[in-house]
Amino acid sequence: METNKKIPLAERMRPNSFDDFVGQEHIVGKGTLLRRAIEIGELGSCIFYGPPGTGKTTLANIVAKQLKGEFRKLNAVSSGVGDAKEIIKEAERLKEMFGTQTYLLLDECHRWNKAQSDCVLEAIEKGSIIFIGSTTENPFTSMTRAIVSRCRVFEFKALEDKDVIKTLTRALKNDEILSKMPIIVEEDALKHFAWASSGDVRMALNALELAILTTPFNEKKEIYIDKITAEQSIQKKALSIDENQYYDMLSAFCKSIRGSDTEAGLYWAQRMIKAGIDPMIIARRLVAHSSEDIGMADSNALLLSTSAMYAVEKMGAPEGLIPLFHAIIYACEAEKSNSVIIARDLASEDAENVKDDNVPDYLKNHPSTNDTKHIKYKYPHDYGGYCKQTYMPEKLKDRVYYKPSKNGKEKNLIRKKFKSN
Repeated sequence: METNKKIPLAERMRPNSFDDFVGQEHIVGKGTLLRRAIEIGELGSCIFYGPPGTGKTTLANIVAKQLKGEFRKLNAVSSGVGDAKEIIKEAERLKEMFGTQTYLLLDECHRWNKAQSDCVLEAIEKGSIIFIGSTTENPFTSMTRAIVSRCRVFEFKALEDKDVIKTLTRALKNDEILSKMPIIVEEDALKHFAWASSGDVRMALNALELAILTTPFNEKKEIYIDKITAEQSIQKKALSIDENQYYDMLSAFCKSIRGSDTEAGLYWAQRMIKAGIDPMIIARRLVAHSSEDIGMADSNALLLSTSAMYAVEKMGAPEGLIPLFHAIIYACEAEKSNSVIIARDLASEDAENVKDDNVPDYLKNHPSTNDTKHIKYKYPHDYGGYCKQTYMPEKLKDRVYYKPSKNGKEKNLIRKKFKSN
């Protein structure tokens, strides 16, 4: 018991089977690809990618328990090429002598450099090991392409509040330590733990444990956790508005930008911040609307909004809020155009429905020598920076997606593709 007290609650409550695993139904729900592969023992190399506390390492451990084989675990932060080579050598020996498959579980796999990744590449190709990586970073941009191309990537999502509350309730009821303590947790406190953790169940469990360990017994000899205690334990103030009000205010803020009402944009932003909403949420919406509602009419709005988001992230409040409100004023006062959204949707429709993948021969990476039309690629810089030629597939050569509005800087835009040389 004394030993278990030293193990964090989040670790004590780590699920050991699919029955206890919460969330990620799109990955591990009954009948899904990964679940079927694990159940029949045919799991290939894969990467689990998503936010912290969403079950990536937990699922890797469940895989280790479900499948028959040798499981070795490394952390990319503390391991190197030598550790990986030693595991691969042992894996090859076990497979040759006993037919035993070795699974290499690698936490924080994006932290491995190219040399470290390359040392397992051949082993993955030969099947000497089955690689299972977990990472909070997008593997398509943070990892060696050769590794990613040989793995199936499963993206984890932040847990919903109901899933976090379910896990907290289970901990209070089933944990061998907490279940024996006279703990009362208000429903509002559980909801706050779930909301403030933003889908990170580890954060929520750690906050619950901190609240319990630091709260003295009341006159009834109970440990009573209310919403105020929850706020203090997770260091995030509760919203003074309900969920519907939150979404309504966010909608009002976005529509104020679109409607060029600077005073309303400033008010709704401040109202949400005073209510306890993370300013980064406002900054992210501002970036999106700088393209959606301002777009090419004034592209500086996107640059300013992105800079404001960076300032909020790096500086925090109150200093970071100054650039944020600077960008809000600029976005509200800027000329408006939705041509970017229209162009995106039209291109998306064709990409989905037409799907003409016949790249013109002269645009290919390796043009065919059998091309009967003998059309050569024109290098635009040889023609003063622009020359007219077809870049679209044959079926789509006359399509026009982007049509400049008559607002702001767009009204002066002359589209080169419609000029003749």
